[in-house]
Parts: sequence; structure tokens; C-alpha cells
Amino acid sequence: MQGKHIILGITGGIAAYKSATLVRLLVKAGAEVQVVMTPNAKEFITPVTLSTLSGKPAISEFFTANTGEWHSHVDLGLWADAMVIAPATASTIAKMANGVADNMLVTTYLSAKAPVFVAPAMDLDMMRHPSTVRNLDLLRSYGNHIIEPAAGELASHLIGKGRMEEPENIVKVLDAFFNESQSLKGKKFLVTAGPTYEKIDPVRFIGNYSSGKMGYAIADEAASRGADVTIVSGPVSVTPSHNNVKIINVESAKEMLAACQNIYPSCDVAIMTAAVADYAPAEVQDHKIKREKDEVDHIALVKNPDIAATLGRDKQPGQLLIGFALETDNELSNAADKLHRKNLDMIVLNSLRVPGAGFRTDTNQVSICYPDGSRKDYSLKSKREVASDIIDAIADL
Repeated sequence: MQGKHIILGITGGIAAYKSATLVRLLVKAGAEVQVVMTPNAKEFITPVTLSTLSGKPAISEFFTANTGEWHSHVDLGLWADAMVIAPATASTIAKMANGVADNMLVTTYLSAKAPVFVAPAMDLDMMRHPSTVRNLDLLRSYGNHIIEPAAGELASHLIGKGRMEEPENIVKVLDAFFNESQSLKGKKFLVTAGPTYEKIDPVRFIGNYSSGKMGYAIADEAASRGADVTIVSGPVSVTPSHNNVKIINVESAKEMLAACQNIYPSCDVAIMTAAVADYAPAEVQDHKIKREKDEVDHIALVKNPDIAATLGRDKQPGQLLIGFALETDNELSNAADKLHRKNLDMIVLNSLRVPGAGFRTDTNQVSICYPDGSRKDYSLKSKREVASDIIDAIADL
């Protein structure tokens, strides 16, 4: 925690009294803390208390009324190594989940580049209401870390889940995160992502439905743990959220292979998530094919290079090569065949027969298979959570 920049967001709930202890513990651990409060939070704990403990003026409004000094939520978002919202009320969680930027805290959250930790605190019925459950699921799908509340006596004197986690435990969560975030420091990762487009003519191509979301989530997760990551990406509309991710844009399978062969020799890990087209047109027309003028009764195809197999042949001792298998039938046997044939260290299998998995979704359900025949099956999760599971498995290797 030494030298880390922490934004502590405080919302208007009775658990705000615990925030004073949280600030003190963070500062004691060596962190620099900037408090951002909602207007209602000031009804439960004073800015003077928090600014005294943090050594920085607590921010609540967009500008200081008497001087007109502007508080830049963008600058705060860039400054922070982590943002913690504790306590997080049902109202603020709903605003964060749906982008309702009507106060300084939520606008700062929307500008944050750093990991965000949310510690809910509310009455048990609010906590289990379907809208709150949905909003928390949305925040998880965005990559936020939810610090689950504890069960106990609440402000209503009812007994149930809804007590904000104790400040000491929140600090432990942050400390563990920062320790883990450097676990891949100095490692070089290559990730392929998205589809490849194989030209038929200047306006048409053979491609597939890959969105690139899984590959980009893996790249972000590896970078968040300190790795130096390069994505070789086919045409996609997604972008990495981590600053330590370099992108090389390609279009065809041959271009992707050339980029990978250039990068892989200096890498520790290569993760082949791209949905590379197996075939390409044998001949590319230099003009748009017109049905009124051109007689085309078939398009001859040739096999594309197998990028994973090529890297598998070039793999050196100490390098890891991770494959992906998206299957529609005979999933396990097909994945095992690819694993051994391409000299992979593990393969991530998912099936288009599983609802919510595969292309164009925000979720995925995978199994990780190993050369010794063992495998680990995972439940349906957000692709960000799946990325974390995959990087955990790679770290174990």
C-alpha cells in the first residue's frame, strides 16, 4: 500500500462513521487518500473529520463555492491507483450501474482508470431486492470488485446481510489486490483477439462473429497484474481499458501470423483467443464483383496458416502457449486433439451450445484442459471474471 493513491468515495449511509477508521488505516499503511463524498454523506460524517485524517480537503462538489476552484473528476480518475466506495448505498450503486452522473462521486467513478472496489451497506431487504442484485451484477460485469457485506444487526435493528465490511478487512482486500497486481511484473504477454477478415474483393470478405471481448478482457487482466501486454487484433470495436496494453491491428490471418512471429520470440506467454478464419479466397478480385457483369459460380478457397500450431513449433523452453477451442460438437475430444497437435500448455474450451457463451456475448462458460488429461470446469461468468480465471491458471503454470 506504500505510496498508493486511493480515492475513498463515501455515500450517505449510517455506515459512513466507519469511513474515518478506513481513512486512518489506509494512511497508516502508507497510502495517499483523497476523500470524495456525496452531499448526503455529510449528514453522517463531517468533511472536517475526514480531511483531518487524510491530510487532504474532502471533496463533495464540482467546485469550491467561495473561490470557484474546479475539482476535476478526470484528473482524480487518472491520479488514482484504486477507488473504494465505502459505504456504497443502494442509490449510489444504482447510479454507478446506470451511469447517472449527478454528483462528484459518480462522475469520478465514471472517469476512473484504476480498479474500483465497492463495499455495499444497506438494510437486508434493500440488499436482496432484485434491482440491487441486478445493479451489483452489472457492476461486476464492468470489472468492479464487490466487497460483500457481512450479516448482523443493521441500523433498522433487523438481523441480516447488509453491514458494510469492517475497515480492517477492506484494507486487507486492497493489500492483497496490490500484491497480486504485481505478480506478473516483468512478464511479456502476446494476446490475439477478434476475427480475421479474408478479402474476396475490395468490399467483401470471409469472416466470423467474434467481437474480441474475451481477448481484450484477458489482455486487461494480465496488464492489471503487471504484465507487458501486446494485442494482435483483428477488426473489432472494443478497446483495452488498461494503459499498459499495446495494440497491433491486422486484418487477415497471414497478417496476424506475421505479427505474432515477430513478437512471440521475446514473449513469456502467448494466448491465442482470436477466431482466425480457417480458409481464405484463393484469388482476391481487384474490383467489386458485380452480379450484372461478373459470372461467379463459386469461390475457390485455400487453407490459412495455423497460427497456434506455427508458434507451437517455434516454442522455446520457458515459454507458454495457450489455445482456445470454440466447439459445437465433440467438444472435449476436439479440444484435446488441438492441445496435443499444436503443442499447447493448456487450452480453454467453450461451446456454442451453452447459452450465454461464445461470440457477441458479455458472458462465457469455459473449461480449462491440460496435456495430462486433467481439466477444470467453470460456471457461466462475465468475460472479465473468466479472464481472471484464465490468468490465474496461467500464473499457476
